[in-house]
Amino acid sequence: MERSEQADTRERYDPATIEPKWQQRWAADQLYQTTTGDDRPKYFVLDFYPYPSGDGLSVGHCRNYVPTDVLARYYRMKGYNVLHPMGWDAFGLPAENAAIKLKTNPAQLIRRFAANYKRQMNLIGVSYDWEREINSSTPEYYHWTQWIFLQLYTAWYDQREDRARPITDLIAELEQHGSTRLHLPLSETRITAAQWRSMDHLAQQQFLTRFRLAYRGEATVNWDPVDKTVIANEEVDAEGRAWRSGALVERKVLKQWFFRITAYAERLYADLDEVDWPNKITVMQRNWIGRSEGAEVVFHTEQGDPIIVFTTRPDTLWGATFMVLAPEHPLVASITSDAQRTPVEAYVAQARTQTAAARTGDEKEKTGVFTGGFALNPVNGERIPIWIADYVLMDYGTGAIMAVPAHDERDFAFAQQYALPIIPVIARPDDRAKSYIAPDTYAADLPAKLAAAGYVVQPDLDHAGGLWITLSGAQAAAYAELVHEHLHSGWSDVVGAGWLAIFPEEIMPFDSVAADQRITQRITLSFPEDQVEERAQPTYMRYLAAIPFYQDVIYHAEYGVPINSGVMSGHAAETAKPATIDWLEQQGYGQRRLNYKLRDWLISRQRYWGTPFPIIHTSDGLEVPLTAAQLPLTLPDVESYEPTATGESPLATIPDWVNVTLPDGRQGRRETDTMGTFACSSWYFLRFTDPHNPDQIATSEALRYWLPVDMYVGGAEHAVMHLLYARFWTKLLYDIGVVTFREPFTRLRNQGLILADDGRKMSKSLGNVITPDAIVAEHGADALRGYECFISDFELAVPWSETGVPGVRRWLDRVWRIALAPAAERGQSGVQFSERELQRITHQTIQKIESDILDFKFNTMIAALMEFTNALYRARDAGLVGTPTWAAAIETLLLLTAPVAPHITEEIWQRMGREYSIHQQAWPIADAALAAAEEVEVVLQVNGKLRDKLTVAVETDAATLEQLALANEKVQSQINGKQVQRVIVVPGKLVNVVVQ
Repeated sequence: MERSEQADTRERYDPATIEPKWQQRWAADQLYQTTTGDDRPKYFVLDFYPYPSGDGLSVGHCRNYVPTDVLARYYRMKGYNVLHPMGWDAFGLPAENAAIKLKTNPAQLIRRFAANYKRQMNLIGVSYDWEREINSSTPEYYHWTQWIFLQLYTAWYDQREDRARPITDLIAELEQHGSTRLHLPLSETRITAAQWRSMDHLAQQQFLTRFRLAYRGEATVNWDPVDKTVIANEEVDAEGRAWRSGALVERKVLKQWFFRITAYAERLYADLDEVDWPNKITVMQRNWIGRSEGAEVVFHTEQGDPIIVFTTRPDTLWGATFMVLAPEHPLVASITSDAQRTPVEAYVAQARTQTAAARTGDEKEKTGVFTGGFALNPVNGERIPIWIADYVLMDYGTGAIMAVPAHDERDFAFAQQYALPIIPVIARPDDRAKSYIAPDTYAADLPAKLAAAGYVVQPDLDHAGGLWITLSGAQAAAYAELVHEHLHSGWSDVVGAGWLAIFPEEIMPFDSVAADQRITQRITLSFPEDQVEERAQPTYMRYLAAIPFYQDVIYHAEYGVPINSGVMSGHAAETAKPATIDWLEQQGYGQRRLNYKLRDWLISRQRYWGTPFPIIHTSDGLEVPLTAAQLPLTLPDVESYEPTATGESPLATIPDWVNVTLPDGRQGRRETDTMGTFACSSWYFLRFTDPHNPDQIATSEALRYWLPVDMYVGGAEHAVMHLLYARFWTKLLYDIGVVTFREPFTRLRNQGLILADDGRKMSKSLGNVITPDAIVAEHGADALRGYECFISDFELAVPWSETGVPGVRRWLDRVWRIALAPAAERGQSGVQFSERELQRITHQTIQKIESDILDFKFNTMIAALMEFTNALYRARDAGLVGTPTWAAAIETLLLLTAPVAPHITEEIWQRMGREYSIHQQAWPIADAALAAAEEVEVVLQVNGKLRDKLTVAVETDAATLEQLALANEKVQSQINGKQVQRVIVVPGKLVNVVVQ
């Protein structure tokens, strides 16, 4: 029943009374409960589910949850079946560390923290379907994390079919054909069917480890000395510090569990084209995956051992003048000479203490040590030295690289530092060359002859008599002959293109290591005997690099025509790379291959609070997976969660849990590592579709109906962790038929941080955290929600403002008054505002709000609602209250405001006697004809500069606009008798008069 206007006038807007009332009503009515499968279109909007900490929510967290709630409420009003769930990322180090500190069971702690988060989320009016709440640390949830693990463990990736297949299919193929048909990289050892059949069970298991999508292997890993656990490469920053604890990471060799995410690298790279994600996220993922095309090439040591290298530049093979192995490479010990063994072993030991990030950082000086061993370059038979260097990693590529210093900046610096030969094998695409002729080495008439021949000659400003010459590679031979004829001492060069060393006696091409040695020796012989020790250099390039004039031409990395490259010399630049790969395959020297920087996902954690691995280890070294019927394998209750001194999980100290007897009587030990929490978060979005199903992840009907996620919102810091991992697991589940989609999240948006008002990140330790509880108590949840939207562009970081929420609260007060008691306040007199104007702004606002919500422009959405409210006050003052247009405008204001301010709009809606609930009403539909403007402002310019503006009817034609512009006084004053050359008219926008 409607209340009287007089009563509404006396009753002020009171969020403290209104908001709890409606929150209780909505919960009792299960207003936001979602049902699967009806005739409505679906919309699945999802927040990154949080780890619930003891600190509770801050206003920064609300930056994520409020806008997604606006979106969910909007789509419900649009007639969609909306799934908007919430759950808890409950496993992991933060919860366990807090439990250790508080001496409390982490499960109890999570329940307490989650309850507080839920209370705060309800406090701010977020419309989650709490019937679908999940907790990743409950057995009913991690049962299915373990089930997915078993799917990975019992699967392998068949590159021929580009999908995962059961490991039993691989075993059957090995029985029949060995590995000869598997299209393996050259670096993978092949076996025959007979060799497979001759293996015992342990050897077969070890061989299959190379293929399983979940496998256990020994690796040099990142050890966090504070959290006392292994962490993945993605959890180590560029300074070598752990992502969570901030501790400097140590390196250890341990047996760990991995997921073979590298098998999916190409699909993870290519399928980014299918999603609507921020460009910065897709770029970060593509860079992390690091896709490169090239070839595997087989070098051999002098002892005959093969060294497989992957190169993206096989067209430069003829310029490989040394090799570099990772310190961990298995051949290091055998190729190292006795004379080099001590420095090599010391270098290897030092490298093992560093993280991958520290070893490969751009700012780190590249160091290495010669092994004393040599390899043979397969394309030209050159004997090249083998070095080890810590910037080469064993787990990237093959752990070995060929170094082509003339065309790789890192190799160039390394070669110069250690005096290794540098031989150009790719012509400069610009064909630019330079030459320097030293003072007192040439005949007096040479400069004039060079100039007459068309070469660009400049004097050396630092050394009187020295000459700088610029030319092209095409001129190199003729130029060298001319200089050779007039050179009486010393030497000169053609550098950059042409590559010639010029002496009085001869011209030497710089085209091989042998030529480098001859040229270097010849230069050394030209020095007076007492200057040899001071001036001699070990390589020709060291001489060239000492001349400043040559600095910009001695090195280049561009593709070009091969030179000094045997059969490939002179080949077209654009096809040299694929042609070289074809030739390598024909000769049996290598094969075409894609390579990736992405490493396998290390999932083991030496902690208690995580999903147990469903694996038993037998005394003879075999791995026995649990059956699906034996899941879930639950965590035992423990008295202490402290990490052990040995680095093992606390589970290792519980014999009753660890020790098991298998059905066949064998004794076994359970795996005591647990899975990192990213395993649980890699599939939680699937569980929300059917969260309490005890028999499967979810029904196929629920998965098909709800997924993929339509809108996913969270922080950009998970670009190469959670987002990449979830995509990987989705593709595995797609391959085995659990889901019907390849990408889990169709659209992704990243919210910006809300900083404290001092500009720093909110932190309990800094004492600058602002909680939603405090803001709601003072101003109400709707004011907080409005300011969370209004504060800035969604993706930008911005400091909190103490004046922001009160400003939004004042707007809501005005909405309350204009809707419930428009005549209670004295308005302005003489205001002109027609019903047509009110119709226009009403329908323009519908268009604007809808567009802003869909584009995540929540700040301009609030601004538009404020402008609409102001327009209603003008309409009131113009006497429009009580008209049908007024009633329609007030209704529209409430419906458009409902997603962002759900409590106040629900209250006003009820007080107006409307049907419950406003959140179940249809979203307003804009009428384009009513939204269209009748008049438009046209800019008047003279020679492109603004001179005046005109308000004209929308349909005013170009000819009329031109006449009005030319008759305008301000335009006339600028023309002032000048000749009008032309008049540019853009109807509805501008008129530009061009005068001479």
